Amino acid sequence: MNGMNNTIVIFGGTGDLTYRKLMPALYNLYQTNKLGKDRIIAIGRRKYTNEEYHKIIYNWIERYARMKFNSDLFNDFIKQVDYYEMDFTNHEEYIGLIDYFNGKNLINPIFYYAVAPQYFCTITDGITASKNCCDGKVIIEKPFGNSLEEARRLSKKLEDSFGSENIYRIDHYLGKEMIRNIESIRFDNLLFANSWNFNSIENIQIQALEEVGVETRGSYYDHAGALKDMVQNHLMQILTLVAMERPNDLITIQDRQIEVLKALRPVNQLDIQDSLILAQYEGYKDEDNVSKDSKTETYAAMKLFIDTPRWKGIPFYIKTGKKTGSREMNVIVTFKKSSSFVEANKLVIKIQPLEGISLKFNMKEPGESEDIVQTEMDFCQSCISKNRINTPEAYERLLFSCIQGDQSWFSKWDQILLSWEYIEELKESYLEKECPIYTYKQDTPGPDVVNRLLNDESHEWEESQLYCKLQESDLLHK
Repeated sequence: MNGMNNTIVIFGGTGDLTYRKLMPALYNLYQTNKLGKDRIIAIGRRKYTNEEYHKIIYNWIERYARMKFNSDLFNDFIKQVDYYEMDFTNHEEYIGLIDYFNGKNLINPIFYYAVAPQYFCTITDGITASKNCCDGKVIIEKPFGNSLEEARRLSKKLEDSFGSENIYRIDHYLGKEMIRNIESIRFDNLLFANSWNFNSIENIQIQALEEVGVETRGSYYDHAGALKDMVQNHLMQILTLVAMERPNDLITIQDRQIEVLKALRPVNQLDIQDSLILAQYEGYKDEDNVSKDSKTETYAAMKLFIDTPRWKGIPFYIKTGKKTGSREMNVIVTFKKSSSFVEANKLVIKIQPLEGISLKFNMKEPGESEDIVQTEMDFCQSCISKNRINTPEAYERLLFSCIQGDQSWFSKWDQILLSWEYIEELKESYLEKECPIYTYKQDTPGPDVVNRLLNDESHEWEESQLYCKLQESDLLHK
């Protein structure tokens, strides 16, 4: 159990993120004895009493909590939750918030900015009026600003106000089970540790495909696009974990990730037409809050190189898109063939929606034949009900890490800056060369032209996912 009492203050206490993710995560922490006697203050503009807010939270937690819902336990948990009504855009109302803190003797605040980034500075200005509040921690969600310059200003303001050691830039992908498992798979298995280099690997693919479009996020997405929404943060994080050297007691995971970002082959040394493809699904311009002449990409595919001794000349392929007809995120490591007569070994780390790992390898065909055939070992971690119940959700993990003061799985500003600069330069070069924004039909894997860039073999993994889904269905009906 957490030994120090904290006050978890959520700006955006009536928002979707709080309802679907944060409150269920805090309930899970309470049920697993990790929350202690921490107070939770949900701040919102709506005129709710505590009792009204608690009734609302009840339904969301009952639906989304990982742990089995227990109404008696919920009644104990909710005693630690208060609702505070205020307009957080009004600077004068922070005087009342500070008085509220002092009157209830609330200490060790953790401020969660579960709101749009344009409000980050406003909230920071409001709570920095109190010295007591500035002694706390701050968790901010991406996007960390709407432009690189805005992100720089925001980062400086936060660090000047709270200190760099108290800023927790959350990327919930870093709380996902199989992303956290990449380090173990690589370094704790001699089989892979000795072959994780250019001598043995042909290429590495990282892909994140979505069935849905922009839905209700049109106003945000039309200013962001696939590069900024997915690649610049989530997928670059995965890239660095896949490619980094092993951390140790003196060199942190973030330091190793920064080394990778610094070693990315400079954009001016790339043939941009052979390194990046951007596309937009048909009908995107008809979505709500999207410009009718929008050139925003909903799909991005790229080929990058990491110029280190380990990765000499090995391509890293990144692909992400909306309305692609499938929902999957995975890392595919294709090893070099031992001869031209056999198939390549492939390791697939499945991140979502199902979690697990599979390995394709060669063996003699059973029986009298001497033919070599490929077979597959497949472990579906999330198909086992015990694993689903016992595996913390991403927000649950990261909230607990912040409570514990563990920055290991949060992003440093240097990581964000390097990723942002690289992706921004890549897109600028693409536009300067007047490369087209291609179109693709909804519910298709993307534009056909992407095949010239990527070793696109994602269809092979659909069978593995179907197998896991069948496993999961069987378990649920037992």
